[in-house]
Amino acid sequence: MPLLVYFENFWSECPWEEDLKYAKAVCDQVDVPLEVVHLSDEYWKYVVSYIIEEYRCGRTPNPDVLCNTRIKFGAFMDAINSMEFDYVASGHYANVIHPSADQINKPSVLELSKDMVKDQTYFLSHLSQTQLKRLIFPLGGISKDEVRNLAAQFDLPNKDRKDSQGICFLGKIKFSEFVARHIGEMEGIILEAETGDFLGSHRGFWFYTIGQRQGLRLPGGPWYVVEKDVKNNVVFVSRNYFSFDKRRRLFRVGSLRWFSGLPPKQMHELQCKVRHGPGFYDCSVEIKSGNVGGEDVAVVHLCEDDQGLAAGQFAAFYKGKTCIGSGVILESWDDQGFPVCEKALELARMEDKSKLGKPVKIKVKTEIPEGSQGKEGIERNRLVAESQAAIMS
Repeated sequence: MPLLVYFENFWSECPWEEDLKYAKAVCDQVDVPLEVVHLSDEYWKYVVSYIIEEYRCGRTPNPDVLCNTRIKFGAFMDAINSMEFDYVASGHYANVIHPSADQINKPSVLELSKDMVKDQTYFLSHLSQTQLKRLIFPLGGISKDEVRNLAAQFDLPNKDRKDSQGICFLGKIKFSEFVARHIGEMEGIILEAETGDFLGSHRGFWFYTIGQRQGLRLPGGPWYVVEKDVKNNVVFVSRNYFSFDKRRRLFRVGSLRWFSGLPPKQMHELQCKVRHGPGFYDCSVEIKSGNVGGEDVAVVHLCEDDQGLAAGQFAAFYKGKTCIGSGVILESWDDQGFPVCEKALELARMEDKSKLGKPVKIKVKTEIPEGSQGKEGIERNRLVAESQAAIMS
Protein backbone atom coordinates (compact mmCIF):
# COMPACT_ATOMS: atom_id res chain seq x y z
CA MET A 1 0.00 0.00 0.00
CA PRO A 2 1.41 3.47 -0.86
CA LEU A 3 2.51 5.85 1.87
CA LEU A 4 0.11 8.81 2.00
CA VAL A 5 1.36 12.14 3.29
CA TYR A 6 -0.22 15.58 3.60
CA PHE A 7 1.34 18.97 2.93
CA GLU A 8 -0.12 22.21 4.21
CA ASN A 9 0.97 24.59 1.48
CA PHE A 10 0.64 28.27 2.37
CA TRP A 11 1.84 30.81 -0.14
CA SER A 12 5.45 30.49 -1.24
CA GLU A 13 6.78 30.69 2.32
CA CYS A 14 5.82 27.21 3.53
CA PRO A 15 8.84 24.88 3.17
CA TRP A 16 6.62 22.09 1.78
CA GLU A 17 8.90 21.44 -1.20
CA GLU A 18 11.81 20.63 1.11
CA ASP A 19 9.53 18.42 3.24
CA LEU A 20 8.37 16.56 0.15
CA LYS A 21 11.95 16.12 -1.07
CA TYR A 22 12.89 14.34 2.15
CA ALA A 23 9.72 12.23 2.14
CA LYS A 24 10.42 11.09 -1.43
CA ALA A 25 14.05 10.29 -0.64
CA VAL A 26 13.11 8.16 2.39
CA CYS A 27 10.35 6.34 0.47
CA ASP A 28 12.72 5.64 -2.45
CA GLN A 29 15.31 4.22 -0.07
CA VAL A 30 12.89 1.84 1.66
CA ASP A 31 10.98 1.08 -1.58
CA VAL A 32 7.58 2.39 -0.46
CA PRO A 33 5.33 4.09 -3.04
CA LEU A 34 4.39 7.67 -2.18
CA GLU A 35 1.22 9.61 -2.93
CA VAL A 36 0.60 13.21 -1.97
CA VAL A 37 -2.73 14.50 -0.65
CA HIS A 38 -3.01 18.26 -1.11
CA LEU A 39 -4.90 19.96 1.71
CA SER A 40 -3.86 23.60 1.35
CA ASP A 41 -7.42 24.84 0.81
CA GLU A 42 -8.68 22.89 3.81
CA TYR A 43 -5.83 24.17 5.94
CA TRP A 44 -6.63 27.74 5.07
CA LYS A 45 -10.35 27.27 5.69
CA TYR A 46 -10.23 25.29 8.96
CA VAL A 47 -7.01 26.44 10.61
CA VAL A 48 -5.55 29.68 9.25
CA SER A 49 -8.88 31.52 8.99
CA TYR A 50 -9.76 30.43 12.52
CA ILE A 51 -6.40 31.65 13.85
CA ILE A 52 -6.91 35.07 12.24
CA GLU A 53 -10.43 35.44 13.66
CA GLU A 54 -9.34 34.36 17.15
CA TYR A 55 -6.54 36.93 17.23
CA ARG A 56 -8.96 39.55 15.95
CA CYS A 57 -11.16 38.74 18.97
CA GLY A 58 -8.24 39.05 21.40
CA ARG A 59 -7.68 35.35 22.03
CA THR A 60 -4.54 33.22 21.51
CA PRO A 61 -5.37 30.05 19.56
CA ASN A 62 -3.19 26.95 19.29
CA PRO A 63 -2.66 26.06 15.62
CA ASP A 64 -1.00 22.71 16.42
CA VAL A 65 -4.05 21.35 18.22
CA LEU A 66 -6.33 22.62 15.45
CA CYS A 67 -4.14 21.12 12.74
CA ASN A 68 -4.29 17.68 14.35
CA THR A 69 -8.06 17.66 14.84
CA ARG A 70 -9.08 19.39 11.61
CA ILE A 71 -6.39 18.52 9.06
CA LYS A 72 -3.96 15.70 9.88
CA PHE A 73 -6.64 13.44 11.32
CA GLY A 74 -9.66 15.29 9.96
CA ALA A 75 -9.50 16.37 6.33
CA PHE A 76 -6.72 13.87 5.60
CA MET A 77 -8.78 10.93 6.85
CA ASP A 78 -11.77 12.20 4.91
CA ALA A 79 -9.66 12.36 1.75
CA ILE A 80 -8.49 8.73 2.04
CA ASN A 81 -11.73 7.33 3.43
CA SER A 82 -12.48 5.39 0.25
CA MET A 83 -9.16 3.53 0.47
CA GLU A 84 -8.73 0.34 2.44
CA PHE A 85 -6.57 0.83 5.51
CA ASP A 86 -6.55 -0.28 9.12
CA TYR A 87 -4.67 2.58 10.77
CA VAL A 88 -2.97 5.88 10.06
CA ALA A 89 0.57 5.92 11.47
CA SER A 90 1.93 9.24 12.67
CA GLY A 91 5.30 10.35 14.02
CA HIS A 92 3.81 12.02 17.11
CA TYR A 93 5.43 11.23 20.45
CA ALA A 94 2.43 9.61 22.12
CA ASN A 95 0.93 6.18 22.78
CA VAL A 96 -2.52 4.91 21.94
CA ILE A 97 -3.89 1.71 23.50
CA HIS A 98 -6.62 0.05 21.45
CA PRO A 99 -9.12 -2.42 22.95
CA SER A 100 -8.78 -6.11 22.15
CA ALA A 101 -10.84 -7.65 19.36
CA ASP A 102 -13.42 -9.05 21.79
CA GLN A 103 -13.91 -5.60 23.39
CA ILE A 104 -13.98 -3.52 20.22
CA ASN A 105 -16.72 -1.21 21.53
CA LYS A 106 -14.54 0.03 24.37
CA PRO A 107 -12.72 3.36 23.81
CA SER A 108 -9.11 3.66 22.74
CA VAL A 109 -6.83 5.35 25.27
CA LEU A 110 -4.26 8.11 24.70
CA GLU A 111 -1.18 7.80 26.94
CA LEU A 112 2.03 9.73 27.49
CA SER A 113 5.09 8.82 25.44
CA LYS A 114 8.39 7.57 26.80
CA ASP A 115 10.06 10.90 25.96
CA MET A 116 8.38 13.34 28.34
CA VAL A 117 10.17 16.36 26.88
CA LYS A 118 8.99 15.63 23.34
CA ASP A 119 5.61 14.20 24.41
CA GLN A 120 2.83 15.52 22.15
CA THR A 121 -0.32 14.29 23.87
CA TYR A 122 -1.15 17.93 24.61
CA PHE A 123 -1.46 18.56 20.86
CA LEU A 124 -3.57 15.40 20.43
CA SER A 125 -5.83 15.96 23.42
CA HIS A 126 -8.80 17.35 21.46
CA LEU A 127 -9.14 14.47 18.98
CA SER A 128 -12.41 12.59 18.86
CA GLN A 129 -12.67 8.95 19.87
CA THR A 130 -13.42 8.12 16.21
CA GLN A 131 -10.13 9.72 15.15
CA LEU A 132 -8.14 8.10 17.94
CA LYS A 133 -9.37 4.61 17.03
CA ARG A 134 -7.75 4.88 13.59
CA LEU A 135 -4.31 5.96 14.81
CA ILE A 136 -1.04 4.34 15.82
CA PHE A 137 2.08 6.15 17.05
CA PRO A 138 5.18 4.00 16.43
CA LEU A 139 7.51 6.48 18.16
CA GLY A 140 5.59 6.56 21.43
CA GLY A 141 7.78 3.94 23.07
CA ILE A 142 11.17 5.40 22.23
CA SER A 143 12.95 8.68 22.92
CA LYS A 144 13.92 11.33 20.38
CA ASP A 145 17.59 10.44 20.85
CA GLU A 146 16.79 6.82 19.99
CA VAL A 147 14.93 7.96 16.88
CA ARG A 148 17.95 9.99 15.82
CA ASN A 149 20.24 6.99 16.40
CA LEU A 150 17.98 4.71 14.36
CA ALA A 151 17.87 7.24 11.51
CA ALA A 152 21.68 7.32 11.50
CA GLN A 153 21.88 3.53 11.73
CA PHE A 154 19.63 3.15 8.67
CA ASP A 155 21.39 6.07 6.95
CA LEU A 156 18.08 7.80 6.21
CA PRO A 157 18.29 10.97 4.07
CA ASN A 158 16.73 13.04 6.86
CA LYS A 159 19.01 11.73 9.63
CA ASP A 160 20.64 15.13 10.24
CA ARG A 161 17.59 17.30 9.66
CA LYS A 162 16.79 19.73 12.46
CA ASP A 163 13.58 19.46 14.46
CA SER A 164 10.71 21.47 13.04
CA GLN A 165 9.73 24.50 15.09
CA GLY A 166 7.21 27.31 14.80
CA ILE A 167 4.06 27.36 12.69
CA CYS A 168 4.55 25.19 9.65
CA PHE A 169 2.87 27.33 6.98
CA LEU A 170 4.85 30.48 7.80
CA GLY A 171 8.31 29.21 6.99
CA LYS A 172 10.74 31.97 7.97
CA ILE A 173 8.06 34.68 8.14
CA LYS A 174 7.59 36.21 11.59
CA PHE A 175 4.15 35.63 13.00
CA SER A 176 3.78 39.37 13.60
CA GLU A 177 4.21 39.93 9.86
CA PHE A 178 1.53 37.35 9.13
CA VAL A 179 -0.87 38.98 11.60
CA ALA A 180 -0.16 42.44 10.18
CA ARG A 181 -0.84 41.21 6.67
CA HIS A 182 -4.22 39.69 7.53
CA ILE A 183 -5.54 41.86 10.36
CA GLY A 184 -3.57 45.04 9.76
CA GLU A 185 -2.33 47.57 12.28
CA MET A 186 -4.27 50.07 14.39
CA GLU A 187 -2.52 52.27 16.90
CA GLY A 188 -3.72 51.96 20.47
CA ILE A 189 -2.51 52.99 23.90
CA ILE A 190 -0.61 51.15 26.63
CA LEU A 191 -1.75 51.84 30.20
CA GLU A 192 -0.25 50.72 33.50
CA ALA A 193 -2.82 48.46 35.15
CA GLU A 194 -2.24 49.68 38.72
CA THR A 195 -2.06 53.45 38.12
CA GLY A 196 -3.69 54.14 34.76
CA ASP A 197 -0.55 55.97 33.61
CA PHE A 198 -0.31 56.42 29.84
CA LEU A 199 2.98 54.71 28.97
CA GLY A 200 3.04 54.56 25.19
CA SER A 201 1.39 53.19 22.07
CA HIS A 202 1.12 49.83 20.32
CA ARG A 203 0.28 48.51 16.83
CA GLY A 204 -2.91 46.66 17.77
CA PHE A 205 -4.00 44.50 20.70
CA TRP A 206 -3.91 41.39 18.49
CA PHE A 207 -0.11 41.50 18.49
CA TYR A 208 -0.02 40.76 22.23
CA THR A 209 -0.96 37.87 24.48
CA ILE A 210 -1.34 37.65 28.25
CA GLY A 211 2.04 37.17 29.91
CA GLN A 212 3.96 38.57 26.94
CA ARG A 213 7.06 40.58 27.68
CA GLN A 214 8.69 41.06 24.28
CA GLY A 215 7.75 43.79 21.85
CA LEU A 216 6.40 46.37 24.31
CA ARG A 217 9.38 48.72 23.92
CA LEU A 218 8.93 50.29 27.35
CA PRO A 219 11.86 51.38 29.55
CA GLY A 220 12.23 50.51 33.22
CA GLY A 221 10.91 46.97 32.86
CA PRO A 222 10.42 44.15 32.69
CA TRP A 223 6.82 44.92 31.71
CA TYR A 224 4.23 42.21 31.06
CA VAL A 225 0.89 42.29 29.26
CA VAL A 226 -1.70 41.55 31.94
CA GLU A 227 -5.05 42.40 30.30
CA LYS A 228 -6.48 43.66 27.00
CA ASP A 229 -9.51 45.82 26.22
CA VAL A 230 -10.49 44.46 22.83
CA LYS A 231 -13.34 46.92 22.26
CA ASN A 232 -11.15 49.99 22.81
CA ASN A 233 -7.84 48.55 21.53
CA VAL A 234 -6.01 49.10 24.82
CA VAL A 235 -3.22 46.98 26.29
CA PHE A 236 -2.73 46.98 30.08
CA VAL A 237 0.74 46.20 31.41
CA SER A 238 2.40 45.77 34.79
CA ARG A 239 5.81 45.30 36.35
CA ASN A 240 4.22 43.36 39.22
CA TYR A 241 3.13 40.32 37.26
CA PHE A 242 4.52 37.89 39.83
CA SER A 243 3.49 39.66 43.02
CA PHE A 244 1.75 37.54 45.61
CA ASP A 245 -1.66 39.24 45.40
CA LYS A 246 -1.90 38.71 41.63
CA ARG A 247 -1.35 34.99 41.47
CA ARG A 248 -3.79 32.97 39.40
CA ARG A 249 -4.78 29.35 39.76
CA LEU A 250 -8.52 29.36 38.90
CA PHE A 251 -9.85 29.44 35.33
CA ARG A 252 -12.63 28.15 33.10
CA VAL A 253 -12.48 25.77 30.16
CA GLY A 254 -15.08 25.36 27.40
CA SER A 255 -15.45 23.27 24.21
CA LEU A 256 -14.78 20.21 26.36
CA ARG A 257 -14.02 16.89 24.72
CA TRP A 258 -13.48 13.67 26.70
CA PHE A 259 -12.05 10.57 25.02
CA SER A 260 -14.44 8.32 26.92
CA GLY A 261 -17.41 10.50 25.97
CA LEU A 262 -18.01 11.59 29.56
CA PRO A 263 -16.02 13.52 32.19
CA PRO A 264 -14.23 11.33 34.76
CA LYS A 265 -16.11 10.37 37.91
CA GLN A 266 -13.23 11.42 40.14
CA MET A 267 -12.58 15.11 39.36
CA HIS A 268 -10.41 16.07 42.34
CA GLU A 269 -7.24 14.10 41.63
CA LEU A 270 -6.37 15.03 38.06
CA GLN A 271 -3.37 16.58 36.38
CA CYS A 272 -3.44 19.40 33.85
CA LYS A 273 -1.23 20.86 31.12
CA VAL A 274 -1.88 24.43 30.01
CA ARG A 275 0.89 24.40 27.39
CA HIS A 276 3.14 21.97 25.54
CA GLY A 277 6.06 20.72 27.63
CA PRO A 278 6.91 18.24 30.37
CA GLY A 279 5.28 20.24 33.18
CA PHE A 280 2.00 19.23 34.86
CA TYR A 281 -0.16 20.76 37.55
CA ASP A 282 -2.20 18.75 40.01
CA CYS A 283 -5.74 20.07 39.74
CA SER A 284 -9.39 19.57 40.56
CA VAL A 285 -12.20 20.14 38.08
CA GLU A 286 -15.82 21.10 38.62
CA ILE A 287 -18.31 20.85 35.75
CA LYS A 288 -20.84 23.67 35.40
CA SER A 289 -23.77 23.15 33.03
CA GLY A 290 -24.84 25.37 30.18
CA ASN A 291 -23.42 28.80 30.98
CA VAL A 292 -21.62 29.33 27.67
CA GLY A 293 -23.67 28.56 24.56
CA GLY A 294 -25.50 25.80 26.37
CA GLU A 295 -22.30 23.75 26.69
CA ASP A 296 -20.74 22.46 29.87
CA VAL A 297 -17.88 24.51 31.32
CA ALA A 298 -15.11 23.16 33.53
CA VAL A 299 -13.90 25.29 36.44
CA VAL A 300 -10.28 24.29 37.02
CA HIS A 301 -8.41 24.77 40.31
CA LEU A 302 -4.64 24.41 39.95
CA CYS A 303 -2.51 23.39 42.92
CA GLU A 304 0.03 26.06 41.97
CA ASP A 305 -0.07 29.50 40.42
CA ASP A 306 0.26 30.09 36.69
CA GLN A 307 0.48 33.62 35.33
CA GLY A 308 0.58 32.64 31.65
CA LEU A 309 -3.01 31.47 31.16
CA ALA A 310 -4.32 32.90 27.88
CA ALA A 311 -7.85 32.64 26.51
CA GLY A 312 -7.90 30.52 23.35
CA GLN A 313 -5.18 28.13 24.45
CA PHE A 314 -6.00 24.54 25.39
CA ALA A 315 -5.98 22.87 28.79
CA ALA A 316 -5.38 19.10 28.60
CA PHE A 317 -6.39 16.82 31.46
CA TYR A 318 -4.67 13.66 32.65
CA LYS A 319 -5.27 10.81 35.06
CA GLY A 320 -1.81 9.45 35.72
CA LYS A 321 -0.22 8.74 32.34
CA THR A 322 -3.58 8.76 30.50
CA CYS A 323 -4.79 11.85 28.69
CA ILE A 324 -8.54 11.95 29.26
CA GLY A 325 -9.50 15.02 27.23
CA SER A 326 -9.16 18.78 26.88
CA GLY A 327 -10.90 22.08 26.25
CA VAL A 328 -10.31 25.73 25.39
CA ILE A 329 -9.36 28.21 28.10
CA LEU A 330 -12.03 30.91 28.33
CA GLU A 331 -11.75 34.60 29.18
CA SER A 332 -11.37 35.16 32.91
CA TRP A 333 -14.15 36.33 35.17
CA ASP A 334 -14.07 40.01 36.08
CA ASP A 335 -12.87 39.13 39.59
CA GLN A 336 -10.39 36.49 38.47
CA GLY A 337 -8.29 38.41 35.96
CA PHE A 338 -5.39 40.71 36.74
CA PRO A 339 -6.75 43.69 38.76
CA VAL A 340 -6.96 46.85 36.63
CA CYS A 341 -7.63 50.12 38.47
CA GLU A 342 -10.73 52.20 37.76
CA LYS A 343 -8.66 55.07 36.38
CA ALA A 344 -7.12 52.78 33.76
CA LEU A 345 -10.53 51.39 32.79
CA GLU A 346 -11.94 54.91 32.48
CA LEU A 347 -9.07 56.08 30.28
CA ALA A 348 -9.46 53.00 28.11
CA ARG A 349 -13.08 53.99 27.41
CA MET A 350 -12.12 57.56 26.46
CA GLU A 351 -13.09 58.17 22.83
CA ASP A 352 -10.52 60.88 22.07
CA LYS A 353 -7.23 59.39 23.22
CA SER A 354 -5.32 62.46 21.98
CA LYS A 355 -6.46 64.22 25.15
CA LEU A 356 -4.06 62.01 27.09
CA GLY A 357 -1.16 64.08 25.81
CA LYS A 358 2.32 62.65 25.90
CA PRO A 359 3.23 59.39 27.70
CA VAL A 360 4.51 59.77 31.26
CA LYS A 361 8.20 59.51 31.98
CA ILE A 362 8.66 56.01 33.34
CA LYS A 363 10.70 55.69 36.49
CA VAL A 364 13.28 52.92 36.42
CA LYS A 365 12.31 50.15 38.80
CA THR A 366 14.91 49.09 41.36
CA GLU A 367 16.64 46.00 40.05
CA ILE A 368 16.48 42.80 42.09
CA PRO A 369 20.04 41.64 42.82
CA GLU A 370 21.08 38.71 40.68
CA GLY A 371 20.53 35.40 42.42
CA SER A 372 18.00 36.78 44.91
CA GLN A 373 14.92 35.52 43.10
CA GLY A 374 15.34 32.01 44.36
CA LYS A 375 14.07 28.82 42.84
CA GLU A 376 10.44 29.92 42.82
CA GLY A 377 11.10 33.14 40.93
CA ILE A 378 13.29 31.42 38.36
CA GLU A 379 10.64 28.78 37.77
CA ARG A 380 7.93 31.38 37.27
CA ASN A 381 10.05 33.24 34.74
CA ARG A 382 10.64 29.97 32.91
CA LEU A 383 6.91 29.29 32.78
CA VAL A 384 6.17 32.68 31.28
CA ALA A 385 8.93 32.21 28.72
CA GLU A 386 7.35 28.92 27.70
CA SER A 387 3.73 30.01 28.07
CA GLN A 388 3.30 31.45 24.61
CA ALA A 389 5.34 31.94 21.48
CA ALA A 390 5.34 35.70 22.09
CA ILE A 391 4.45 37.72 19.02
CA MET A 392 7.48 39.87 18.52
CA SER A 393 7.24 42.98 16.44
